Amino acid sequence: MGLIAMSERDLQRIEVLSKVVDGRATLVSAARVLGLSERQVRRLLERIRTTGAASIRHKAIGRPSNNRISPGVRDYALALIRERYADFGPTLAAEKLAELDGLTVSRETLRQWMTGAGIWLSRKQRRTFHQPRLRREAYGELVQIDGSEHRWFEDRGDSCSLLVFVDDATGKLMQLRFVRSESAFSYFEALELYLKDHGAPVAFYSDKHSVFRVAKKEAKSGQGMTQFGRALSELNIEILCANSSQAKGRVERMNRTLQDRLIKELRLAGIGSMDDGNAFLPRFMARYNQRFAIAPTRPDNLHRPINMPSDRLQEILCKREQRYVGAQLTFSFERQRIMLEESDVTRGLVGRYVETYAYADGRLDVRWKGHSLSYRVFDKDQRVTHAAITENKRLSDVLAYIKERQDQRPTPKVKTNSEKNGYTPRSRKPGRNRDFMNDPAVIARRRQALSDLDAAE
Repeated sequence: MGLIAMSERDLQRIEVLSKVVDGRATLVSAARVLGLSERQVRRLLERIRTTGAASIRHKAIGRPSNNRISPGVRDYALALIRERYADFGPTLAAEKLAELDGLTVSRETLRQWMTGAGIWLSRKQRRTFHQPRLRREAYGELVQIDGSEHRWFEDRGDSCSLLVFVDDATGKLMQLRFVRSESAFSYFEALELYLKDHGAPVAFYSDKHSVFRVAKKEAKSGQGMTQFGRALSELNIEILCANSSQAKGRVERMNRTLQDRLIKELRLAGIGSMDDGNAFLPRFMARYNQRFAIAPTRPDNLHRPINMPSDRLQEILCKREQRYVGAQLTFSFERQRIMLEESDVTRGLVGRYVETYAYADGRLDVRWKGHSLSYRVFDKDQRVTHAAITENKRLSDVLAYIKERQDQRPTPKVKTNSEKNGYTPRSRKPGRNRDFMNDPAVIARRRQALSDLDAAE
């Protein structure tokens, strides 16, 4: 007889029942220890005396279940899944098998079948691991940037976004800026402050937000880069986009740290607005960097000074686009109609492209070969259309803009059906909703009746 596999429960039963057989324990105490009835203990003792200790094992061990599903049904279900539902999960596949094919199988049974056949991978098998990446060696070699939308001022102010610039080599906070939302103009503003304080780094490391990366591959304008990417290209700064949030984990972890530390610092300082918060951030960064920043592997500072006048930097940190001039010397810009002033220069621009410079303060400069052109806005009714594509990170800002524009417009007056049909009342007849006590005509008639009664008396 070979080896027999037994469970822990069976081994415990053999140990207790052997003491009863040897006379070291009573049948009653064995029943209490095993949690069985005395009658069941007698059966087990009789089984041991006749066929040995191995007979304690359950007779159904190693045998197929009496309620098992036949192999033919299993093969049929797997064939349907391979043919029609190869990319379905077990839950959805079970629903469709019952709905479309009339085959009812529980999702857990189907999960085991699909896992055994290699069609479905468990969550543990699908798990991906992100290997840690060493820090950059030099200060200014790589700066991670990100925006974090949060209720930074809690109930004291509105929700806003915090732009975070973190040096990869030292973990130093390079720039913090409260803005309404992540946009090209908000990053231009933060980048200008960064360049004035530190200079130009070698590269920025960001996510795939549309500010940094063109989302549509078929985009024809912009030479495949965004406005922010075009500005960095002119400043000779590289922009790198991470494939996952784990890849730029340093700035992601910094966001969680700031959502704890910075919020409490703002609460203690009693700050509840973005302007006061931006004035407070330099002091916070200085204290944080003094305590938590580390020394880089190499002592080099790879930041390059920006040797250009401020007006040239403003021309780089703006939205620059080309617009086609129509036959009426007009072109569209931001849902507005721009009309060029007629002159000797603009008469020859029909059918050509002019360059627009849109600045963060709302100014718009129209240029042709470097010369500014005079214009006027023909359509000033700028609004968000019903089909406007809005990203999640800009949703709060867009909703606030829509609410502001709705509050500026007068409340529309809803006409009744009578007013729509042009009905006008012709007399002051009593009606169901007439207030007779306060009606001037009724009061006048009552007074006249009283005066006539006094005269008759």
